[in-house]
Formats: sequence, structure tokens, C-alpha cells
Amino acid sequence: MARHTFFSFHHQRDSWRASQVRNSWVTQDRIDSGFWDAAEWEEVKKKDDASIQRWIDGQMKGTSVTVVLIGAQTSQRKHVGYEISQSHKLKKGMLGIYIHNVKNVDGFTDLQGANPFDNWQTELNGQKVLLSSIYPTYDWVYNDGRNNIGTWIEAAAKKAGR
Repeated sequence: MARHTFFSFHHQRDSWRASQVRNSWVTQDRIDSGFWDAAEWEEVKKKDDASIQRWIDGQMKGTSVTVVLIGAQTSQRKHVGYEISQSHKLKKGMLGIYIHNVKNVDGFTDLQGANPFDNWQTELNGQKVLLSSIYPTYDWVYNDGRNNIGTWIEAAAKKAGR
């Protein structure tokens, strides 16, 4: 089954790395969302938070899974946090993929960032738990993301009942 997947990431810092993941995903005849050209993002980011959130909600519409591409500063990004909280609230499948080991346009890797799922908690069986205990993370390079992303996304969708 083809999954319509939303990709969340730090657009300014990690666009090159994120595009490597995206290109691997869409070349397998899959649908993605959360990617837009630089000009579109430049226009969107000029708006107030409520407008940006409405725009994000529109991008997420019809997706069953959110993939958070984790770079060095991703966990600190306000809009990534919004995308995570909305995805959890909407009961989408979710997973994280560390992309710091993916080389950028200049051939450099980056520092590993914190798990953004550690910033959010929910109640499960009467106890507060971090989202990081619910949603798995993988390393794009060390866990062979190019060959495994489809399996990871499908498992996240099934776990969410989608």
C-alpha cells in the first residue's frame, strides 16, 4: 500500500540531507508531503505562527505517517514540535530518522541532535511517558535507510492502525 508521508525537519539547516531521504522515498513510487521549494518556504515563514500552523495542517492533510528527520538542531525547532504534537494528536504513525551522518552538499556530516520525541509526553495506561518511548528512531546511514525506509513507515502506520 502506498503511504502518503509527511516529512518534518529543520528546513534551513537540513534541506540537503532531507532531500536525500526524500529522493529515496519518492523514487519508489511513493507520495510525500512537507517538502516545498525554498521560495515557498521563504513566503510561509514570514507569516505569524497561527498562519504557519494552518499551512502545516494543510500539508499534513491526508498523510498517515510523519517522519521526523533528526539533524543537529531539529529538536529545538518550534514548528517541528508543532508537527510532532499534531501528528500524535491526530494518531498518525510516527518515527524519527537521524540524518546527521548523511553528507551535506559539501561532503560533511554533522553532530547528532537530541531526540525531539524527548520534548513531548503523553499519558499511557495512567502514567506519563515520553513520546520517545512510543515512537522508534533509526539512523539513515547505519540502519540502511535507503533500503529500509518503506518497512519503517509501514510498521509505523500499522502500529497506529492506519
